[in-house]
Amino acid sequence: MKKTIGRIHLWLGLTAGVIVCFLGITGCILTFQVEIENLTQPYRSVQPKAQAYLPPSYFQKKASTILPDKFAHNLTYLSGNKSAIVSFYKEGEDYYYLLFFNPYTGDLLKTKDMSKDFFRIILNGHFYLFMPPGIGQPIAATATLLFLVLLITGLVLWWPRNKAARKQRFSIKWSAKFKRLNYDLHNVLGFYAFLVGICFAITGLVWGFVWFQKTYYWVSSGGKKLTEYYEAVSPGYDSLSSSDQVNYTQLDKIWLTLKKEYPDAAKFDIHFPSNTEEAIAVSANPSENTYWKADYRHYDQHNLQEIKVNHLYGRYSDASVADKLQRMNYDLHVGAVGGLPTKILAFFASFIIASLPITGFYIWWGRKKRTTSKSQTKTYTSQQPKEAVS
Repeated sequence: MKKTIGRIHLWLGLTAGVIVCFLGITGCILTFQVEIENLTQPYRSVQPKAQAYLPPSYFQKKASTILPDKFAHNLTYLSGNKSAIVSFYKEGEDYYYLLFFNPYTGDLLKTKDMSKDFFRIILNGHFYLFMPPGIGQPIAATATLLFLVLLITGLVLWWPRNKAARKQRFSIKWSAKFKRLNYDLHNVLGFYAFLVGICFAITGLVWGFVWFQKTYYWVSSGGKKLTEYYEAVSPGYDSLSSSDQVNYTQLDKIWLTLKKEYPDAAKFDIHFPSNTEEAIAVSANPSENTYWKADYRHYDQHNLQEIKVNHLYGRYSDASVADKLQRMNYDLHVGAVGGLPTKILAFFASFIIASLPITGFYIWWGRKKRTTSKSQTKTYTSQQPKEAVS
């Protein structure tokens, strides 16, 4: 049985190893994206002032004059000395821009085309392998599924047979020759990265396959069905013509209400409706660097009545355990859920995962060369006269 599992582990590793290595490397790069951006992009910060931020309507109107042919999707306010950010993108259209403003004065600090952003390019590689999404995403998801099987089969192969073998499974013999050292690096480091690797694989598969996401939710909820995300609709829109524009002073009223309800929030997101039918979606988040604890609220854009939604992106207090796991998926995947300690853990685990296909390939290649050498020696010996052999 162990021999069969070893063959499965080998062939899956040879099949998906290159992609797993690539996902591990790009995962390392993305782990500290927020920290690196804050250090290297000065337009993300402003000099704090003892005055209130300008309202959402101001930034929506000003941003729309800068990029008049594109849709302003949402505005993000961050606490402290951070810039206000207006995001421009629309589903089905090929553009994504971020406009950074001074939240006190309204001055434009930076217009950024995200198609040229380093981390955005790395993210596209991590999700789509630098291919069109329809091609790259299924390949990356399939490799992630194979990686999950590799982790499980690897644990079976690692499992010690007896007490004597157990001592060798938890430590690396640094003084050993390269082949033995490489073997230890693959087995020992692979074991220590196992749990984090399982977390990476499961959270990646939640995005990769709809069937996996639904199954994962069904298991974690005790048999309940996942309600898919949908845009909330303003009930009062039927009385208006499709040419009517959103009354942006409503956005300001919601913004002021949210500030009173969430005085300690570190991040606010306000989504601009694209037509008279959509509701105004907003969120208040106690953390700048994670997403799962945010309260998502939805309002009729005409009368500001709150609209209750049935999917998991409602109020945090209404979310079930299964809902919270889904909300937490991104934060778990990048290691942000526990702050800097879990990010460091995720970084080193990603580095180890990237190394496993390399060390595993060398183990296989060394054994293959040894087997070939023995076979050639045996053939040569059997063909020689006895006197020549002696």
